[in-house]
Amino acid sequence: MERLSTAFELPRDIWLAIAIKVTRNSIADLYKFCMTCCVARDVGDEDTVLRMVAIPPPHEMNWLWIRDPVGRRFFERCIGIGHPELLFREALRELYIRHNHAIGWEMLQNAASNGVDAAKYALSMELLIRMDDSEAKKEGLELFRTLEAGDLLPACYSSCFVVLTISWPDEVHMPKKGEEHTVYDSTRRAAERGSVHGVGGADHIRCIRCRADYEVE
Repeated sequence: MERLSTAFELPRDIWLAIAIKVTRNSIADLYKFCMTCCVARDVGDEDTVLRMVAIPPPHEMNWLWIRDPVGRRFFERCIGIGHPELLFREALRELYIRHNHAIGWEMLQNAASNGVDAAKYALSMELLIRMDDSEAKKEGLELFRTLEAGDLLPACYSSCFVVLTISWPDEVHMPKKGEEHTVYDSTRRAAERGSVHGVGGADHIRCIRCRADYEVE
């Protein structure tokens, strides 16, 4: 390519911008880009680019990638440099499958601070079930309120559900929640009034506190 084009003379920041745009399409596109020339190969291997790579939903992941040593190293590196989506998925596994709460909690906060809506949702649920921490509940409710205002709750719930259900059911252990953990004490009354109708029933609950309790359940 260097003999046929002057593209390699482009400034580094232009190459970086191109690489980020390409890598947001798919992992396959990233590797195709890296195969075009030496400059693309080097730029495509930068942390800034790998942190932006598009990761398929769990149910669309090719699990041969995980079994393959090269693929495994790729994902491990992406997690190591703080890829938000992969951090979120690993956070759920650490919290509810491997029971490493301290590690999972830190990863979940990191993913949420990097803008992953599903991580914010999971974080809000974790904060809302804290028994004696009114400040944590307040923070959780504010997070929940923001997601609810953006109509993001169904997608966030689905993301969490998919990550956890790709494991064996017996491996997933959710934290226990007692009556004293509720944000508001009218959840049962809302259900008894027929406000909750299965999946998506929270749409029928007008009170934001009742909706938060419904999501926690």
